[in-house]
Amino acid sequence: MQNRDVTLTPGTKVDRKKLPIWLSRLEGPQTVGSGPGFWSLFVVALIVAALYPLFANDYAVGNTAYFMVWTFMAMGLGVVWGYAGALSFGQTAFFGLSGYAYGVLTINFGSAYGFTLLSLLLAVALGALFALLIGYFMFFGRIRGVFIGIVTLSVTLVLEAFMAQTAGPQWAIGSARLNGFNGMSGMPPLTIPWFDGPILLYAGTSLYYVLLGLVLFCYLGLRMLLNAPFGNVLVAIRENPERAEMLGYDIRIYQMLAFTLGGALAGLSGVLYTAWGQYITPSSMGLMSAALPIVWVAVGGRSDITATLIGSLLVLATFQSLTIYGSQYALVVMGALLLFTVLVTPNGLVLEAMHAIRRLTGGRGQ
Repeated sequence: MQNRDVTLTPGTKVDRKKLPIWLSRLEGPQTVGSGPGFWSLFVVALIVAALYPLFANDYAVGNTAYFMVWTFMAMGLGVVWGYAGALSFGQTAFFGLSGYAYGVLTINFGSAYGFTLLSLLLAVALGALFALLIGYFMFFGRIRGVFIGIVTLSVTLVLEAFMAQTAGPQWAIGSARLNGFNGMSGMPPLTIPWFDGPILLYAGTSLYYVLLGLVLFCYLGLRMLLNAPFGNVLVAIRENPERAEMLGYDIRIYQMLAFTLGGALAGLSGVLYTAWGQYITPSSMGLMSAALPIVWVAVGGRSDITATLIGSLLVLATFQSLTIYGSQYALVVMGALLLFTVLVTPNGLVLEAMHAIRRLTGGRGQ
């Protein structure tokens, strides 16, 4: 039975029964981290992140914004793989589809009156709808285990091959040329309508703060969702799908919904990536692009959303440093890191570190 009392300071406690149910689900059995120690560290990290642009140059801030773009796909994969137990190699399919959709919409209709924000929502919805369709056929077709990885990898490679051959002038949607292997470019950045003119979110401080807010919103929202009955059922399916089914849960629906959520988050990454760089190419759906999110999530720790988020940021920063100072070794190091994680710390390096800190502090601020 879980203790429903939350200690804030020695001698004072808050009864979680008195909190709104959605707020009480920020902590729970499916996420690591609870109590005043954890949330104090969380607030400190948030303050440091908020102050970071004041002390860093524009290049570093733009790069950090780039790292945050990918965290949505990592968190979505964490839900699909770490919680629902379905290893997907195809998150880049939803990433690329939503990115191209954003490009087609904004090139054709422009960015006036905040249309880029509407395009973001429509493109993410398209990625989620495609994930729902793929998930329906996979899970209601009783595809399980390694075959989910094979099917999803096939989907993203087929999409890459299709988009790579769209070089001719006949491959255009309205004014938007798909441009084959060279990819689509020229779409506007995200814009926020404002009284004295729209705010253009180029790769810089403004986009950094918008992405920081989005990461915070998605992270806290996922904590609440995963500590709700939905998350409990996902973990039950991961641990023993036959038992979960015998208890009366239609595991196909839960896995399909988790896969759709992962597809929507991957689509959000795709749109933000396209708006950040104002281009997208078929290689974003290729084999290497499909494999890297697996490394981020595995190294961080797939069974906890906090470990997934922290691990993804660390691996992304490491990978970019390697590509700058030793590009010939970057993928080799990533492969070695994945191998080390699988053999030595299968639960993930960051998650193991979090458990070690918990043991050292005697369980305070878990």
